[in-house]
Amino acid sequence: MKYPIVAYGDPVLRKKATSIEPDEYPHIKELIGNMFETMYGARGVGLAAPQVGMSMRLFVIDVSPFDDEEPELKDFKKAFINATILEETGEEWAFNEGCLSIPDIREDVSRKPVIKISYYDEDWKHHEETYRGMAARVIQHEYDHIEGKLFTDKLSPLRKRLIEKKLNDISKGAVDVDYRMKFPAAKKGR
Repeated sequence: MKYPIVAYGDPVLRKKATSIEPDEYPHIKELIGNMFETMYGARGVGLAAPQVGMSMRLFVIDVSPFDDEEPELKDFKKAFINATILEETGEEWAFNEGCLSIPDIREDVSRKPVIKISYYDEDWKHHEETYRGMAARVIQHEYDHIEGKLFTDKLSPLRKRLIEKKLNDISKGAVDVDYRMKFPAAKKGR
């Protein structure tokens, strides 16, 4: 089942998401499957639960589209539950990022190239792993979502001012997308 993606301006995107327990979500695999389906339907490489209106520490990624640049990313598809980034290292590098909740806006964002992360998978097995390159970047982007942050928060004050009207238009639904979205400031009855 594809969920509507919550647009910029919705308060759920600014809340720090809460941890979840196995007994609270006995159908976690179904939820994760639906999140992957939603992400693929919108042609994304990552999707966090807050982006579908659920304030929980869960995100999914599939970075295999980057396997031509980084062959180790072939079939790299994972779910992260209750993730905590333990360490970010290396010299920051810029990459042009976008977000399914902020369609039609792409900006260069600087992030550290190596991360160490603790998380649970869909079988509630604990992992502590290190990722680098595009995998680290996509994980950091989705992790920001569960922390109530957006990639636009990392922009300079000038860049933020330059895209402010576009962001307001997105929250009102004045954007053309080919996937279902929920717009917080859209006029009812349109």
